[in-house]
Amino acid sequence: MKVVLVHGIFDTGSKFRTLKPYLEARGHVCLAPSLTPNDGREGLPALAEQLRHRIDAAFGRDEPFALVGFSMGGLVSRWYLQELGGHERVELFAAVSAPMQGTVWAYGYPGLGARQMRPGSDFLACLGASAERLSRAELYAYWTPFDAVIVPQKSADWQLADSRRIPALCHPCMLWHPRLMADLAARLGDP
Repeated sequence: MKVVLVHGIFDTGSKFRTLKPYLEARGHVCLAPSLTPNDGREGLPALAEQLRHRIDAAFGRDEPFALVGFSMGGLVSRWYLQELGGHERVELFAAVSAPMQGTVWAYGYPGLGARQMRPGSDFLACLGASAERLSRAELYAYWTPFDAVIVPQKSADWQLADSRRIPALCHPCMLWHPRLMADLAARLGDP
């Protein structure tokens, strides 16, 4: 299966340096683009547009794939899915430590993307209003109670998804936690 990995704030596609080869060793074809500006200062919809162009360039406009969004990348992925038509081709979406109900951490950083990640933002309300567009995809959420970036941590415990608690000791640790990698690979199934 083709898999697109979407990084979080301040990161690049290299954030998946453990998960990407793990999935590729199991036969999946992975794309981990680096979106800019990676602090989201121009807004998460602008990053979602970049994501759409990168996916279309790599896989064409019709090829189905799975989508994995880490942290801010989970919200960028949701905008792509719900507002840019990605829901018509994504078979599985996994949100990893994504602030689905926002994070208070976002109050500590300037820029449009940070404002969009605040609890109660218009951006999150828009995603809530169009959530029915996700009805065709398998939805998974992975979160840790030890997350110091997604506050409150339960914000990543997404109610629309099959939610899994992972005992990773930090926010970025989620991406190389053995239980997360094994569960995600099992959900993706055989390529």
